[in-house]
Amino acid sequence: MTLANVRKRSPWRAAACLLIVSICAPVSHAAPSPAAQAVAITGVTIIDVEHARALGPRTVLIEAGRIAAIATPRDARIPADALRVDGRGRFLIPGLVDMHVHLFNTFSHRTPNDWTFPLFIAQGVTAVREMNTNAAGIAVVDQWRREIGSGERIAPRILAAGIAVYGHSPGEAASDTDAAIRAGADFIKVFSEVPPAHWRAILEVAQARLVPVVGHVPAGVSLLDAAAAGQRSDEHLMQAYEACSSVETQLMNERKGLEGDALIERRDAQEARALDAFDAPRCARIGRKLAAAGQVQVPTLVLAHEESMRSDEVLSADPRWRYLRADERSRWQRALADPAAHADALAKKRWDVSRRIVSTFHSTGVTILAGTDAPMPGVYPGFALQEELELLVAAGLTPAQALHSATLAPAKFFGLSTMAGSVATGKIADLVLLDADPLLDIRNTRRIDAVLLGGHLLRRSDLDALLETAARAQREPSG
Repeated sequence: MTLANVRKRSPWRAAACLLIVSICAPVSHAAPSPAAQAVAITGVTIIDVEHARALGPRTVLIEAGRIAAIATPRDARIPADALRVDGRGRFLIPGLVDMHVHLFNTFSHRTPNDWTFPLFIAQGVTAVREMNTNAAGIAVVDQWRREIGSGERIAPRILAAGIAVYGHSPGEAASDTDAAIRAGADFIKVFSEVPPAHWRAILEVAQARLVPVVGHVPAGVSLLDAAAAGQRSDEHLMQAYEACSSVETQLMNERKGLEGDALIERRDAQEARALDAFDAPRCARIGRKLAAAGQVQVPTLVLAHEESMRSDEVLSADPRWRYLRADERSRWQRALADPAAHADALAKKRWDVSRRIVSTFHSTGVTILAGTDAPMPGVYPGFALQEELELLVAAGLTPAQALHSATLAPAKFFGLSTMAGSVATGKIADLVLLDADPLLDIRNTRRIDAVLLGGHLLRRSDLDALLETAARAQREPSG
């Protein structure tokens, strides 16, 4: 397939282009394997995320950034100059994808969050979806993509980056959507406060241009209406709490005619009623309709769980605190110093209902994608994706299904499953080598022996060095 054809066929233009172009350029900065050198992982057990099974032992040969061959050790043909990695007793999975991150600070206007990159890589997160930037940020993303492709930067692939649109009128929302697409946005994001008329104008323009609309289902739009209209994803279970309650119609009627802050204030005031009215049979009916419509859910359970667990504990006591940039530490401290940010009965109820909704949606066929909202206060980049997988299992997914939500399911969402998302011949060699079987215990995805980025090997010592360099950079005064 030519690059021109990729642009025509896939609404996720940048994602496809990124995975096709410049994947075998050399990686500098602590990458011990030269670009041209093949890598052979011998005797490893492959985790087949498509069929939820373990296959092994196998020898996986990686050449020019892709998986060139998979064979039994007996049948493997390994080039004499290949770098051999002993995979015996280890397990190979696709690189993990975090489907909801923020690499830009569009509201506070602070510098981009490139400090997060080593944290993602060290936790096996080899790709992310950036959820809200602007035209200037799209240019930065394009530069990062070039640097990742050329080997100048060790970072996760940025599969897509979007621009949020609101508009003071439906006409302005439509023109802002057009401007965002012309600026290179891979998708249009909507927030909860977007009025229904504006949201419809955004959808009309974006769909005409074959650009996906994702984000919060607006507070004035029902979850099923959003799915039927073509909003591709719902983040944080927005409007799912209402949809899975027995009082959705009443709540939505009370919001009619409201916009912006007034709409959000009314929604927030209704939250306890929505949570208390959770209706499992109704939620199952909603789930079946969502599955039929094809809208995916990115529940970011780690965010709801973190909010339900907040206390007066000192942030700096967390060993991961040292990886945060100074301005990010200040932001977290300010946010969590507010007594209103501490866990209360409502936050605990929200977490309980969130888990029940995810369990119900999953059981009715809704596609669940793993995402975290990092770096929201308390949500550590990279580490949070590991936590999200564990919380998905706690919500009823099997370890194999949770792993699927962070590997092959994102690849399918982007239309890239022929190039990424599983350990298979011909696919890009973004891989994670584990010391224990994740199908037995999802927590084993934390036991990382090595990460491969486009076939370039980062051993455990390299990953530790990345983290130490990141921590040292935060200790040293800037400029």
